[in-house]
Amino acid sequence: MRTFKIVADSSADVLSLAGVDFASAPLKIIAGEREFTDNALLDVTEMADFFDSYKGRSQTSCPNPQDWLDAFGDAEDVICVTITSALSGSHSAACAAKTLYEAEHPDRRVFVLDTLSAGPELRLILERLEAWFKANRSFEEICRSIQLYLKNTGLFFMLKSMNNLANNGRVPKLAAKAAGLAGIHVVGKASDKGTLEPVSKCRGEKRALESMVSALAAHGLIRGRVRISHCLNLPAALKLKEMLRVTFPQSAVEIHECRGLCSYYAERGGLLVGFEKV
Repeated sequence: MRTFKIVADSSADVLSLAGVDFASAPLKIIAGEREFTDNALLDVTEMADFFDSYKGRSQTSCPNPQDWLDAFGDAEDVICVTITSALSGSHSAACAAKTLYEAEHPDRRVFVLDTLSAGPELRLILERLEAWFKANRSFEEICRSIQLYLKNTGLFFMLKSMNNLANNGRVPKLAAKAAGLAGIHVVGKASDKGTLEPVSKCRGEKRALESMVSALAAHGLIRGRVRISHCLNLPAALKLKEMLRVTFPQSAVEIHECRGLCSYYAERGGLLVGFEKV
């Protein structure tokens, strides 16, 4: 039996999968002389506290091809899941690693999936891959099926600040300007092209959560799985979970904490929501 492995970059906020060989390729957050590596050792609260008072420039760095090769290990079949190529070079680096890996090992296979998303939508994808592997589906079948599955998932976000997104060119500065002013929260989504699109501005968290529920309903959530990731805002995540329970009683909702990269871009108080369009 061929050895199988799932790998993802750290934008997935996943450090392990039960019963499946898994590795995470960390992204990095760089602020002056400080460098935060998004791995299991990262203290997310300490990082958030640092950025609360940091006034200098900061940026992120994606895994390079060698980082991906290290994550592949010596598996014969690898499925590699990356953050959207529209916002990061992680996907390009993974494709370069695939070329190198398969050239060195002609009997091995690597499939690279550009999720056009980040955070909890990647978690849903990884959970599905894990289930299919445990069900003994073939590598070819899993690769075909996950591309179809990706068409039926989505990502929404609620942010109190978009400074880091705007300063790193992930959203237009004009679109980010209102966030944080007079209690304005921005609700947005990952577009079909993998960019981040603000869709509404709400005064106060309560209205923003209500807008999020309405947006999820309008974009196909009925009874599918929902994964909420929060950046140091468990109360809001719990409120949203309860609202979803009332509106979509058949959906399965879980709450998780953002790791490094997602915390950096969501900023303190932000929520990310991955969902199935069923």
